[in-house]
Amino acid sequence: MTKPAAAPRVDLVPIALAALLIVAQIGYPLTSDVARDRVTAVVVLLSAGTALAHASATRGIRYAAGFLVIVSGLGLTAEIVGTATGFPFGCYEYAVDRLGPALGGVPLVVPLAWTGGLYPVWVVVGLISRRALSRIGLTAVGAVGWDLFLDPQMVADGQWRWCDTDSGLPGLAEIPYTNYLGWFAVTLLMGVLLTVWDRAIPSVGLDDTARHTGPGTGSVAVPVVVFLWTWLGSTLAHAVFLGLPFSAAYGGVGLAIVGVPLLRHLHFSRLGPDPVG
Repeated sequence: MTKPAAAPRVDLVPIALAALLIVAQIGYPLTSDVARDRVTAVVVLLSAGTALAHASATRGIRYAAGFLVIVSGLGLTAEIVGTATGFPFGCYEYAVDRLGPALGGVPLVVPLAWTGGLYPVWVVVGLISRRALSRIGLTAVGAVGWDLFLDPQMVADGQWRWCDTDSGLPGLAEIPYTNYLGWFAVTLLMGVLLTVWDRAIPSVGLDDTARHTGPGTGSVAVPVVVFLWTWLGSTLAHAVFLGLPFSAAYGGVGLAIVGVPLLRHLHFSRLGPDPVG
């Protein structure tokens, strides 16, 4: 007699953190001044916590630690170099004493934001792309899509400002094109390093099939939900609650490059094998 397959283990920690993250983000438009700064920091901590908790539950603590070192480490390095030299993002500076302790002029929550924001993109792109090169490229594209929400929102809130404020996208002239080119380059490098790390660290309690069959298995539901919330929720928030219609349009279209194939994958994963391989 064949033993029935064991039900997938559900780890409640990333689910709880993701729920708190969504609640905190909903509260962001309702705050201002110091309270908004605190909510911003809480959102960053919850996004990073959700990412690392999920990575630990599905791939093990060692994998999660490596993800943090690669993404937050490279993110912090790029930010320190960027604020000091203007490369690779362009000339910019952070507001002083708004988001807590800083290193080299960069608030320490900023590298955690890189981890919290990139992780769901990395996981989602892994669902829709099986090839390493396309996954790396799409991850960079998705990261730029996310930044089309992030930068306008934080600049509008005064968290950082650019030296060049008239050479950006139509409607977002205050953020230069160099910012998005820098994001693409940095996240492209992150994608390369994460690809190596993915292959170096074996799964813990999660086989390769489970990692790539969609949220029905419970294995990737949390980052998928966080990605969809970031994409669709940010589009709504920027358009309706934050008075940022241009970033709503740019970010919505930018993340749709990853989001639409994701929705297609989720649709076919319910009906049968996804034809995208």
